Amino acid sequence: MQDQENQASPNPDEELASAQPSTPAEPAAQGANSLEEQLAATEAKLAEMHEAFLRAKAEGDNIRRRAQEDVAKAHKFAVESFAEAMVPVKDSLEMALKVEAPTIESMKEGVEMTLKQLNSAFERNRLIEVVPAAGEKLDPNKHQAVAMVPAEQEANTVVAVLQKGYMIAERLLRPAIVTAAQPK
Repeated sequence: MQDQENQASPNPDEELASAQPSTPAEPAAQGANSLEEQLAATEAKLAEMHEAFLRAKAEGDNIRRRAQEDVAKAHKFAVESFAEAMVPVKDSLEMALKVEAPTIESMKEGVEMTLKQLNSAFERNRLIEVVPAAGEKLDPNKHQAVAMVPAEQEANTVVAVLQKGYMIAERLLRPAIVTAAQPK
């Protein structure tokens, strides 16, 4: 009877074997496919990031190059505005020299008009005169004392201006040449 029972109920190990896949290599192949897919996705992302990096680097290089060109142009054409303002002054001086028989009055009038043009050009280009008043405290950043003279004013103050100074905006172009009061 036992034989019949053995025949009627199959071996439990045999049942498990029949439920499992026939080849044990299939799960390993599925894992390999998954890893290959991940690797391919990672490589695609890397290529995308590399391309973005190269584009950003090229953009940075272009910006740097354009900035250098702008600075070079600014240096090259920095005096353009001032030159445009000076051309009429030169024209006036040339016209004055072409006059056949100038009188003292016409020469003086022409020089005054030319000086007005020159002053206007200086103002438009922020070229400012430095002319300290007598008694003003000596400023070594704007004035150059070439002599100390006895005077009835406080020491280290301006006595006389020998030559005007000039500033462009806030930068000293030429100091005013002055004489200063010596200490008593």
